Amino acid sequence: MRHFLDIHTTDAADLRHMIDHARTMKDARKGQLKGTPDAEQPLANHIVALIFEKPSTRTRVSFDVGVRQMGGQTMVLSGADMQLGHGETIADTARVLSRYVDLIMIRTFEPATLEEMAEYATVPVINGLTNKSHPCQIMADIMTFEEHRGPIKDAKITWLGDGNNVFASFVHAAPAFGFDLTFAGPETLDPDPKLMAWAEAQGRPVRIERDAEASVDDADLVVTDTWISMHDSQTARERRHNQLRPYQVNKALMEKADEKSLFMHCLPAHRGEEATSEVMDGPNSVVFDEAENRLHAQKAIMRWCLEV
Repeated sequence: MRHFLDIHTTDAADLRHMIDHARTMKDARKGQLKGTPDAEQPLANHIVALIFEKPSTRTRVSFDVGVRQMGGQTMVLSGADMQLGHGETIADTARVLSRYVDLIMIRTFEPATLEEMAEYATVPVINGLTNKSHPCQIMADIMTFEEHRGPIKDAKITWLGDGNNVFASFVHAAPAFGFDLTFAGPETLDPDPKLMAWAEAQGRPVRIERDAEASVDDADLVVTDTWISMHDSQTARERRHNQLRPYQVNKALMEKADEKSLFMHCLPAHRGEEATSEVMDGPNSVVFDEAENRLHAQKAIMRWCLEV
């Protein structure tokens, strides 16, 4: 069974294959109308369940479109539709869904929900996001970097902001793809110490830098993410803004990085907060290529899971 649960639980050679396959599929679509199917239809006669406990724009649309382009069909289910883990155990839900569909993608809160789904499902399960990680996003980010700058091996990547789930997947990816990672943010929002200890044990320790300008010196890629969660209270939002304001990505900060340094943001962005519009729409920004590549990277992930 090929589940795609986290980058660090997937073999590095398989990760590389997925990135390369995504590039091949993207190139094959050049010149096609956006609504047309792929020439290959590897998911013909396949049904994919897309489960969303968390709201989503890019994850929902990119997975849905990707399945359809490859000839499959989707069934979109919300947590409310399923009462996931409430009216029925997650294990039983996994067993039942496996009798109906060929692949399950789940975007949920707790990693334990994902893990239990994978343990009891008899079809592949993909992590569309949890509170702890977001591997599909980082696969798209690596694909995007390599499109613009070539191999990511030995690249210097700086993350500014909160040591959140997206950052965690960057940490997981660093040993597999061989890049260096710097975290710049307030001590109160540092990454999980266990995650940092894991990175050091893999031979890819994460550098911590409190000074935003120093953190981007010679960076090949500058990355940030939204400062707030949709579930944060107003008080929590204000506290986070106060802590993170020194780490805003603006023109002055980007000028401290290498002139060829790329800028990424996984979106949605709160323009004028974690990054300015001048940076988001500037010459170093690849945020919309990054968003598009969710589609292509996830198609490769689904094909890897299904071995088609």
